[in-house]
Amino acid sequence: MAGGVIHSSRGGSGGKFSRRRHVPMSDINVTPMVDVMLVLLVIFMITAPLLQVGVPVDLPKTSAQQVGGKDEPLVVSLNSKDEVFLGDTKFELAELGNKLKAVHDEKPDQRVFIRGDKSIQYGRMMEVMGVVIDSGFRQLGLLGEQAEGKPAAAPAKK
Repeated sequence: MAGGVIHSSRGGSGGKFSRRRHVPMSDINVTPMVDVMLVLLVIFMITAPLLQVGVPVDLPKTSAQQVGGKDEPLVVSLNSKDEVFLGDTKFELAELGNKLKAVHDEKPDQRVFIRGDKSIQYGRMMEVMGVVIDSGFRQLGLLGEQAEGKPAAAPAKK
């Protein structure tokens, strides 16, 4: 029989013409990477507004322009219950002075912003400003709410 089928002894499924070579694919499938990046983008878009200072304060409206800077400023907040916070941590006024002096010793050129609820009395706000200034800070600003809802800073000089 001259036209017989040649069987391979390697246990393959075909003869010498049906051998397949597996060539590695050199293309990168970017679809999963794009999916992951879009999910991360959505997560960051949702969580970014939540990363602001967490003490709820009803800021007064102002038409002042927003003040920019290189470093992250310290934020002292007074809420409607007349409680004083440095960042998210509640302090008594005397403790706040000690903490601010310690921070000033480490970073004397640190900026400090004061956020006060619009229902806070002016005298209380001046007490807190006095503690901040007595701690050695000279770069002091008052935060307010712009008409569009963006936070604004009105720089205060002494």
